[in-house]
Amino acid sequence: MGNFTQKENMRHYEIVFIVHPDQSEQVPAMIDRYRSIVTTKNGKVHRVEDWGRRQLSYLIQKVHKAHYVLMNIECDQETLNDLDYAFKFSDAILRHLTIRMDGPVTEPSPMMRQEERERSSAVASQTDNSTDDTETNDSLDESSAPA
Repeated sequence: MGNFTQKENMRHYEIVFIVHPDQSEQVPAMIDRYRSIVTTKNGKVHRVEDWGRRQLSYLIQKVHKAHYVLMNIECDQETLNDLDYAFKFSDAILRHLTIRMDGPVTEPSPMMRQEERERSSAVASQTDNSTDDTETNDSLDESSAPA
């Protein structure tokens, strides 16, 4: 008939996967493995966020907490199938969700913005407490000085 060359149809996806808490120390290696699956087939990883260990809404395999990871990628269907296969047959992955997006997403997710706000407020409160402690110690030193 004719030589058909299939055009690579790269689409954008957002993937969230939940890792068993006993495997939390393996998460960086898992992220690298999934990143290499995407990049070896000319895909792109736009964003990776490690949300850390969080409380689950309900028990999954008798587990209360799990490690959450978010990835935004651009890849073709074959690569997405490979990732899906890797998620399904990994005992460490409790759940995964893949959503097709309209375009690349690179800005921090609402979860990361919330964590950054909490971290910055915690740092601010620590510096406020340390300056309060210093002022309190200075006033104690002045009051205990001989007259």
